[in-house]
Formats: sequence, structure tokens, C-alpha cells
Amino acid sequence: MSLRDLYAKPGHLIRRAHQISWALFLNECADYNITPVQYAALVAIGERPGVDATRLSALIAFDRSTIGNVIERLEARGLVARQAGAEDRRQKLLFLSDAGEQLLLAVMPLVARVQERILAPLTEAEREIFVRLLDRVTEVNNDVTSAPLRRIEEVAGD
Repeated sequence: MSLRDLYAKPGHLIRRAHQISWALFLNECADYNITPVQYAALVAIGERPGVDATRLSALIAFDRSTIGNVIERLEARGLVARQAGAEDRRQKLLFLSDAGEQLLLAVMPLVARVQERILAPLTEAEREIFVRLLDRVTEVNNDVTSAPLRRIEEVAGD
């Protein structure tokens, strides 16, 4: 296999697109010292106050064994608070703090700009097709990963 062949492989292109997406996010959100995974966690906690770490990891398709580190960083910055569950005191439920809500509001336009920058090389029609195809590829292959995405409706009854 040649490098030219490698550069045309879907897996290689997806990895490169991920690198680009991550770099654009960090560039746009540099003043807020937040990563894409931390942003996703804040969005999920904001939409599902009282979610526990296991459900949070499923909602954002992030590995359960390392979601604790993400939560610890957010808690140390005062962006989330953990509270013991009413029925099971060992279970820790997550809530956005006022600072977490303010951070989300501040970065929302920046995250929108990241998405725009990612899609900038494409026409409007290509953007729609590209996102639809990415969604299909990730949906069909969801269960092959160690951190499959579980949509809101899937974790609601857990």
C-alpha cells in the first residue's frame, strides 16, 4: 500500500477530520479552557439534570472508565456539582452550577462557529448530505465501539 492509498482510506480521513474538528474547537474555545468532551458533558448534564456518570457516558458516547476524570475536572472548576441520590446515597447525581450554565451560554456561539468552519469547504447541499452520511455510518456502527451512544430515549427508562 502506498501513502496515496492510505490518504484515500475512510478510516484515515475520519481520523484526520477528528483531528481537525478537535483543533478548531480548541482554537475557538481557547479563552474558556474547555475540551469537546467537557462541552458535551456540560450539554448533557444541562439537558438531564440529575444524570449519573454511567448514563452521562452513554449519552455522550464516552468511555465509562474515564468519564470520572472529566467530571472531576468540571467539578474542580466549579462547573458541575455532585449530589448523593435520594434512593441510593452511593449514587452521585450531576447538576450544572451557575458557572457551568454561564460557560455553556458563552461558548454556544463559538461551538456554532466550529461547526461552520468544519463544513466551510462544502456547499449547502453537500453539507446536508455529508452530515446525513456521517450520521448513518456512526449509527450503523454504533455498537462496535466500547462507548456506544445511547440516545436520550434509550437511557430515559434505565
